[in-house]
Amino acid sequence: MLKDFRDFIKRGNVLDLAVAFVLGGAFTVIVKSLVSDILMPPIGLIFGDASLADQFVVMKNGATAGPYDTLAAAKKAGAVTLNYGSFIDAVIAFIIVAFAMFIIVRYYKRMQEMIKKEVAAAAPTTKNCPFCQSSVSIKATKCAFCTADMPSEA
Repeated sequence: MLKDFRDFIKRGNVLDLAVAFVLGGAFTVIVKSLVSDILMPPIGLIFGDASLADQFVVMKNGATAGPYDTLAAAKKAGAVTLNYGSFIDAVIAFIIVAFAMFIIVRYYKRMQEMIKKEVAAAAPTTKNCPFCQSSVSIKATKCAFCTADMPSEA
């Protein structure tokens, strides 16, 4: 089992996966900040409050009865709250991350297609007859000029 694990770690994919995981975590932090600090305040103002993340519904009052001005005050009082503003923040962050990943994967696939086309274009379409040195199609089994059998390329 230890040998299998060592072989798994030695593969290059593991390092790529680790780098992607770390970059994904860092990217998520940036997107969360973008959503919470840049996008949500104007959206909150549209709905009449400075912070949409502070929107909540009290399901059960805490030690001190509400109304509570902020989510922090409700939590401090021990109230049970339904934090729909935080959920909306999370949904928007998810959509941004998912869209960014979509763009990256789409770009990656396009690059792969371009590379395949370049490789296909660079592949030879003719070969030389070993007997008369005439140029014949790579698919030819006989030389069109000297009628010699063309060796198959394996």
